[in-house]
Amino acid sequence: MYEFDEKAQRVDFSHNPFSMPQGGLEALEKQDPLTIKAMQYDCVCNGYELASGGIRNHRPDIMEKAFALAGYSKDVLEKKFGGMLNAFRYGPPPHGGLAFGLDRIVMLLADEPNLREVYAFVMNGQYEDQMMAAPSDITPEQLRDLHIRLDLPKKIQAA
Repeated sequence: MYEFDEKAQRVDFSHNPFSMPQGGLEALEKQDPLTIKAMQYDCVCNGYELASGGIRNHRPDIMEKAFALAGYSKDVLEKKFGGMLNAFRYGPPPHGGLAFGLDRIVMLLADEPNLREVYAFVMNGQYEDQMMAAPSDITPEQLRDLHIRLDLPKKIQAA
């Protein structure tokens, strides 16, 4: 669930901070954070990840402790995820999920080495869809509706 961040010199989440830790609150209180595993799972075939999922943390007390171990104060947790924490205080049921990447399964069935060969909506390196000419330029009206102001660097004119 956690890993040591060499650059920041602290314990941080290794993947999904919203996963339920194995052992729940007791594990968070009694174990070394670097030994705690999360309730996450993957389906892998011949080295390719076909599906990923996990059991989600649904208890505010466990979430507060899990984030505290990664150096997040209760104030930061409330500010960033207060809506979710408030909903959890009403007692959601344990929940989780799994999502299969059908495109990856098709890649294996078609014996293609590259996902781009079977993916219906291939994008270039800048995440642009060349067939759809997307994303399109945003209009000033759209920016205004979303209360967004762009501060882009000025383009240098060729001499």
